[in-house]
Amino acid sequence: MLSSVEILILSAVQGISEFLPISSAAHLVLIAKYYSFNNQNLLIDICLHLGSLLAIIVYLRDELFNFIKNRIFLLKILIATIPIIPIGYILYQTGLIDHLRSLKVIAWMTLVFGIILYISDQKNITKKINNDFSKSSALIFGLFQILSLIPGVSRSGITISAGRFQGFNRFDSAKISFFLSIPALTAASTLGIFNVLKEGSSELNFLAIIAVIFSFFFSYIAIAFFLTFIKKFSLKIFVLYRIILALILLSVVYL
Repeated sequence: MLSSVEILILSAVQGISEFLPISSAAHLVLIAKYYSFNNQNLLIDICLHLGSLLAIIVYLRDELFNFIKNRIFLLKILIATIPIIPIGYILYQTGLIDHLRSLKVIAWMTLVFGIILYISDQKNITKKINNDFSKSSALIFGLFQILSLIPGVSRSGITISAGRFQGFNRFDSAKISFFLSIPALTAASTLGIFNVLKEGSSELNFLAIIAVIFSFFFSYIAIAFFLTFIKKFSLKIFVLYRIILALILLSVVYL
């Protein structure tokens, strides 16, 4: 059974990596394997995601309130969210998602989509979120987001790449990515809460609450840092990190 210290470690990994383009799912799987956390599975991942969800809602609360009055914008977020729902459902229901959580898959996805992030970041800025985030643009974000179901891809990374490929600047791409994270994390968290209640274990419920609190704290800090960082700097540091991590993982897999 996971201890509070282990939950703290997993929460830090989830909170920091969820909104950075480095794949939270990959890091959760890797840290669990390294420390041999027996109960680090999809259920714990989802409970940690709830903390991240609450953090992004609190951080963007003023903008969310304004956008709630903008039904057109909400419709675009819905359009961008739709593609991932049936694919995600199939992967989870069939158990295929577990087969994707291998070290080899994580290593290659970390490398390949790190390179894609770099390529996308070279795109010239031609669009603004207020004027150019159209329904067709939202659909492109949604199709890219499907790839985030594979550990190592990074939901934040692939949606930011989608924005950069379309000509949005880094900040706007990240903002759209964060707005898209809300329905995605809501769906995942709802499933997690249902499973926790179904389990009926008070210890598991306690650990889930601790995970939410810690994950919220680390997520909020990561969001504030990242949005400040990309106003001044490129995404190269995250690309370099992904390449180094991927090379280390590939050496473990093949050597």
